[in-house]
Amino acid sequence: MALYGASTEYVLHSLLWLVDHPEPVSSLDLAEMQGIPAAFMAKLMPRLEKAGLVSAVEGLRGGYQLARPAAQISVLDVVDAAEGRKTLFNCQEIRGRCALFGNTPPEWAERGVCSIHAVMLRAEQTMRAELAQTTLAAVALSVSNKAPPAFFGEVQHWFEERARTRKTSRERQKKRAEQA
Repeated sequence: MALYGASTEYVLHSLLWLVDHPEPVSSLDLAEMQGIPAAFMAKLMPRLEKAGLVSAVEGLRGGYQLARPAAQISVLDVVDAAEGRKTLFNCQEIRGRCALFGNTPPEWAERGVCSIHAVMLRAEQTMRAELAQTTLAAVALSVSNKAPPAFFGEVQHWFEERARTRKTSRERQKKRAEQA
């Protein structure tokens, strides 16, 4: 079982498209660009807005854009916004339930933090520290180092075409409504 699920993956990929895209992008376009469910994406973006990671722009060419520079957004910020703060381990305190203890465990058995829980807490702290020090800008740089330079121009064109098509469609609908 994964600790973080599809929400984290969808959101991180979506934010990567926004890193070098100056114009707002609709959640529908973000979803379609990646082949993910539009309804799911529409549910996730307000979480990011509430966390101050993206800002919503209303209007014909509205959508979402990064609320601050990608270098100031950590992967941990994104994970916590998408999934909520999750713990790695949920200790059940079974250390006091040993059959040899009967109904009352000795004081030493339950003294301090459970040793297993302590290991898990350290692991969680290490994981969160790594996610906190990795920025969206660093992930975007890694992606840009893999893709050919022309790819990013194609992405820009795709988003611009989507916005233009949406604008033209809305203008036609408005004219029809005025003529009716």
